[in-house]
Amino acid sequence: MPAYHSSLMDTGTKLIGNMALLPTRSQFKGPAPRETEDTDNVDEAFYYFKDNVFFKNYRIKNEADWTLMYITLYISECIKKLQKCNSRNQGEKEMYTLGITNFSIPGETGFPLNAIYTKPANKQEDEIMPAYLQQLRQETGLRLCEKVLILRMINQASGGLALFRDSS
Repeated sequence: MPAYHSSLMDTGTKLIGNMALLPTRSQFKGPAPRETEDTDNVDEAFYYFKDNVFFKNYRIKNEADWTLMYITLYISECIKKLQKCNSRNQGEKEMYTLGITNFSIPGETGFPLNAIYTKPANKQEDEIMPAYLQQLRQETGLRLCEKVLILRMINQASGGLALFRDSS
Protein backbone atom coordinates (compact mmCIF):
# COMPACT_ATOMS: atom_id res chain seq x y z
CA MET A 1 0.00 0.00 0.00
CA PRO A 2 1.87 3.10 -1.22
CA ALA A 3 1.46 6.64 0.08
CA TYR A 4 -0.51 8.79 -2.31
CA HIS A 5 0.31 12.33 -3.30
CA SER A 6 -1.85 15.13 -4.57
CA SER A 7 -2.26 15.39 -8.31
CA LEU A 8 -3.86 18.84 -8.14
CA MET A 9 -0.73 21.04 -8.13
CA ASP A 10 -0.42 23.30 -11.16
CA THR A 11 2.37 25.71 -12.00
CA GLY A 12 0.11 28.72 -11.41
CA THR A 13 -1.20 27.59 -8.03
CA LYS A 14 -1.00 30.28 -5.35
CA LEU A 15 0.91 29.36 -2.20
CA ILE A 16 0.22 30.29 1.42
CA GLY A 17 3.16 29.37 3.61
CA ASN A 18 4.09 26.00 2.17
CA MET A 19 0.48 25.01 1.42
CA ALA A 20 -1.20 25.22 -1.97
CA LEU A 21 -4.35 27.34 -2.26
CA LEU A 22 -6.26 24.78 -4.32
CA PRO A 23 -9.65 25.10 -5.99
CA THR A 24 -12.41 23.60 -3.86
CA ARG A 25 -16.05 22.79 -4.57
CA SER A 26 -17.31 24.44 -1.43
CA GLN A 27 -20.64 25.61 -0.08
CA PHE A 28 -18.75 27.92 2.27
CA LYS A 29 -17.24 31.34 1.65
CA GLY A 30 -13.49 31.56 1.52
CA PRO A 31 -10.46 32.34 -0.60
CA ALA A 32 -10.29 28.98 -2.39
CA PRO A 33 -11.06 29.29 -6.08
CA ARG A 34 -14.25 27.47 -7.12
CA GLU A 35 -13.54 24.01 -8.46
CA THR A 36 -15.11 22.95 -11.72
CA GLU A 37 -13.45 19.54 -12.05
CA ASP A 38 -14.95 16.31 -10.76
CA THR A 39 -12.36 15.88 -8.00
CA ASP A 40 -11.11 18.60 -5.67
CA ASN A 41 -8.67 18.61 -2.75
CA VAL A 42 -11.28 17.51 -0.19
CA ASP A 43 -12.36 14.59 -2.41
CA GLU A 44 -8.72 13.65 -2.86
CA ALA A 45 -8.14 13.63 0.91
CA PHE A 46 -11.13 11.33 1.45
CA TYR A 47 -10.08 9.06 -1.41
CA TYR A 48 -6.51 8.64 -0.11
CA PHE A 49 -7.35 8.83 3.60
CA LYS A 50 -7.28 5.12 4.38
CA ASP A 51 -3.94 4.59 2.65
CA ASN A 52 -2.20 7.76 3.81
CA VAL A 53 -3.28 7.73 7.45
CA PHE A 54 -1.19 4.63 8.21
CA PHE A 55 2.13 6.12 7.13
CA LYS A 56 4.45 7.21 9.91
CA ASN A 57 6.71 8.95 7.40
CA TYR A 58 5.11 10.75 4.48
CA ARG A 59 7.41 12.30 1.88
CA ILE A 60 6.07 15.65 0.67
CA LYS A 61 6.48 16.08 -3.09
CA ASN A 62 4.80 19.46 -3.60
CA GLU A 63 2.80 22.16 -1.86
CA ALA A 64 -0.50 20.40 -2.64
CA ASP A 65 0.73 17.53 -0.44
CA TRP A 66 0.89 19.93 2.53
CA THR A 67 -2.76 20.77 1.95
CA LEU A 68 -3.62 17.08 1.51
CA MET A 69 -1.85 16.24 4.76
CA TYR A 70 -3.68 19.02 6.64
CA ILE A 71 -7.08 17.78 5.42
CA THR A 72 -6.14 14.16 6.22
CA LEU A 73 -5.23 15.08 9.79
CA TYR A 74 -8.41 17.13 10.10
CA ILE A 75 -10.50 14.14 8.93
CA SER A 76 -8.92 12.11 11.75
CA GLU A 77 -9.92 14.81 14.24
CA CYS A 78 -13.47 14.86 12.84
CA ILE A 79 -13.84 11.09 13.11
CA LYS A 80 -12.92 11.24 16.80
CA LYS A 81 -15.68 13.81 17.36
CA LEU A 82 -18.24 11.93 15.26
CA GLN A 83 -17.77 8.71 17.22
CA LYS A 84 -19.44 10.42 20.18
CA CYS A 85 -22.46 11.56 18.17
CA ASN A 86 -25.80 9.76 18.32
CA SER A 87 -27.46 11.33 15.29
CA ARG A 88 -26.73 12.95 11.98
CA ASN A 89 -28.02 16.26 13.30
CA GLN A 90 -25.69 16.10 16.29
CA GLY A 91 -22.82 15.12 13.98
CA GLU A 92 -23.46 18.06 11.66
CA LYS A 93 -23.54 20.44 14.63
CA GLU A 94 -20.26 19.02 15.95
CA MET A 95 -18.61 19.36 12.54
CA TYR A 96 -19.85 22.92 12.13
CA THR A 97 -18.59 23.87 15.59
CA LEU A 98 -15.23 22.18 15.03
CA GLY A 99 -14.88 23.89 11.65
CA ILE A 100 -15.38 27.41 12.96
CA THR A 101 -13.93 27.11 16.46
CA ASN A 102 -10.76 29.11 16.96
CA PHE A 103 -7.86 27.10 15.64
CA SER A 104 -4.18 27.82 15.28
CA ILE A 105 -2.45 28.26 11.95
CA PRO A 106 1.20 27.50 11.15
CA GLY A 107 3.47 29.82 13.08
CA GLU A 108 1.09 30.25 16.02
CA THR A 109 1.81 28.70 19.40
CA GLY A 110 -1.06 26.18 19.39
CA PHE A 111 -0.43 24.74 15.91
CA PRO A 112 0.74 21.14 16.47
CA LEU A 113 2.95 20.85 13.38
CA ASN A 114 4.92 24.10 13.50
CA ALA A 115 8.15 22.18 13.00
CA ILE A 116 7.17 21.19 9.46
CA TYR A 117 4.60 23.74 8.25
CA THR A 118 5.74 27.19 7.16
CA LYS A 119 4.04 30.20 8.69
CA PRO A 120 2.46 32.82 6.42
CA ALA A 121 5.15 34.91 4.74
CA ASN A 122 3.39 38.27 4.91
CA LYS A 123 0.30 40.11 6.15
CA GLN A 124 -1.78 39.09 3.12
CA GLU A 125 -1.01 35.39 3.63
CA ASP A 126 -1.67 35.85 7.36
CA GLU A 127 -5.21 36.97 6.47
CA ILE A 128 -5.83 34.37 3.75
CA MET A 129 -4.56 31.26 5.56
CA PRO A 130 -7.09 31.17 8.44
CA ALA A 131 -9.95 31.82 6.02
CA TYR A 132 -8.72 29.07 3.67
CA LEU A 133 -8.25 26.55 6.48
CA GLN A 134 -11.68 27.38 7.90
CA GLN A 135 -13.25 26.90 4.47
CA LEU A 136 -11.49 23.52 4.15
CA ARG A 137 -12.51 22.50 7.66
CA GLN A 138 -16.17 23.39 7.13
CA GLU A 139 -16.40 21.66 3.74
CA THR A 140 -14.55 18.58 4.99
CA GLY A 141 -16.83 18.24 8.03
CA LEU A 142 -19.98 18.58 5.94
CA ARG A 143 -18.86 15.99 3.39
CA LEU A 144 -17.71 13.63 6.12
CA CYS A 145 -21.19 13.70 7.68
CA GLU A 146 -22.67 12.79 4.29
CA LYS A 147 -20.20 9.91 3.89
CA VAL A 148 -20.89 8.63 7.41
CA LEU A 149 -24.64 8.68 6.75
CA ILE A 150 -24.15 6.63 3.57
CA LEU A 151 -21.94 4.15 5.44
CA ARG A 152 -24.52 3.95 8.21
CA MET A 153 -27.27 3.12 5.74
CA ILE A 154 -25.11 0.45 4.09
CA ASN A 155 -24.10 -1.11 7.41
CA GLN A 156 -27.54 -0.88 9.01
CA ALA A 157 -28.91 -4.01 7.35
CA SER A 158 -25.84 -6.09 8.20
CA GLY A 159 -25.51 -4.80 11.76
CA GLY A 160 -22.07 -3.37 10.94
CA LEU A 161 -20.29 -0.64 12.85
CA ALA A 162 -21.77 2.80 12.32
CA LEU A 163 -20.87 6.15 13.81
CA PHE A 164 -24.45 7.39 14.03
CA ARG A 165 -26.75 5.07 15.93
CA ASP A 166 -30.16 6.54 15.13
CA SER A 167 -31.73 7.95 11.99
CA SER A 168 -32.56 11.56 12.83
